[in-house]
Amino acid sequence: MDEADLKALLAPLAMSWWEADTELSVLDGGGVAIEVADRLDDPYDDPYATFADLAPAAAFVRDATGRHLWANHAYAHLYGTTRGAVIGRHLADLDEAGDVTRFLALDQEVLTRGRPVRHTLTYRRADGRPGRAAGYRFPVRWGATRCVAGIYVDVTDYAQVLDQRHRAEADLRALRDHSGLLCVRLTPDGRVSEAGTAVADALHIRLSDLTGLPADTLLARTPERGALHRIWDDLISGRRRSARTCAVLVDRDGWWRRARIHLSAVCGATPGVSGVWAVGTHLGLRHQARPDLTPAQVRILALLAAGQSNADIARTLRLSRQTLDYHLSRLRTLLDAATRPALVARAYVLGILSPQTWPPRSPTAPNPASPV
Repeated sequence: MDEADLKALLAPLAMSWWEADTELSVLDGGGVAIEVADRLDDPYDDPYATFADLAPAAAFVRDATGRHLWANHAYAHLYGTTRGAVIGRHLADLDEAGDVTRFLALDQEVLTRGRPVRHTLTYRRADGRPGRAAGYRFPVRWGATRCVAGIYVDVTDYAQVLDQRHRAEADLRALRDHSGLLCVRLTPDGRVSEAGTAVADALHIRLSDLTGLPADTLLARTPERGALHRIWDDLISGRRRSARTCAVLVDRDGWWRRARIHLSAVCGATPGVSGVWAVGTHLGLRHQARPDLTPAQVRILALLAAGQSNADIARTLRLSRQTLDYHLSRLRTLLDAATRPALVARAYVLGILSPQTWPPRSPTAPNPASPV
């Protein structure tokens, strides 16, 4: 774009523009002239006054007594009136007595210190609701008079959203720390960013040591882990917002605990997922890592749990009695269980058999007709 194109682009815009040399002499200018009423007594008789009048930020100038010498349209809008109805009026004509006292005290502070003050103030809107504004107040010269000027942006809606967010975060922290649930927040790369004390207790690990750990180090290498990885990819990519699954947790001593996991993606101010909340429920009993069993041994345990006799099991699996006895002996050693009821109990405690299915079968069995 050359200079001619730029000037052609600026020509129809509702703004004034000018070009100056290094000595600040105007070489060229243009744009659409904007007529602003009540500017006869305005010292800002230049394009900056137009900008200030129409800026979305509320701006004012008043003397040390609190009388408004100038105000823009955005400032008048805060009071539900017009600019002309504000200029020349005292603070007491616009604000409540308590606010007048606060505002005048702040004006005097600015004049005394002689430098800008950045702050947030509360005020009462024209509809009676409380409002909040943030900005600067600073000393200026208005003709021969030392005055106070201010420019503010109404942040009421933003402050309300921020307050709601803080309350929600406080509620979430209370849930995390006092509900007894296993609450963990994970970063998009799968590390623990915050966790509740219940998680640290369940995993026999200090809370300070838990923060920053990769979540994978807290999961047993079971078929549920692979399923959890697939769900995680869906959550981080945005294909899913939440999911429920099961996982086997590993504590600092190497013992296992089965839990149901509820996963919820957290979307931040920027696009994409900023993290994932994982909440564990139905925490199982703490037990040692289950031994590696053959499919035949898992079938034997499932049939034992169904109440079949040794003869029935041998016939169902087409095994000789000697072979079945060998497997039962191995299972007693592997599971540290001396009797048939103890074998079944250990199979459920270790998660070898699912406690929620009948006939008994492995949690990873592909269908109800298959025990493994």
